[in-house]
Amino acid sequence: QLQASGGGLVQTGGSLRLSCAASGLPFSRWAMGWFRQAPGKDREFVAALSGSRDTTHYADAVKGRFTISRDNVKNTVYLQMNSLKPEDTAVYYCGARPGGSNLQYSRYYQIWGQGTQVTVSS
Repeated sequence: QLQASGGGLVQTGGSLRLSCAASGLPFSRWAMGWFRQAPGKDREFVAALSGSRDTTHYADAVKGRFTISRDNVKNTVYLQMNSLKPEDTAVYYCGARPGGSNLQYSRYYQIWGQGTQVTVSS
């Protein structure tokens, strides 16, 4: 199970930190990813962290602004979002999966959290 939290309303240029707490899965060995879905759009990749080597992957739209990290003691993955823009407004979902390739594709993720709303006002 995954439980996402930390969303909210923030002004342009502000910051938010999303959290995703995992239970019932081999957290330290699985890859974790963040995706987002804006109204009327498909779910898109934001960031991912592999399970074995902790390598990170980011969508071009968030590189340099967002940071994904994990705490294997707390079984939690984080998404630190800085310099937020109105186009970052979406429901953010965390996902978990085994394996470390093709992390940007949502179809390979086996478990999903419920989503948390992020709204960036201009």
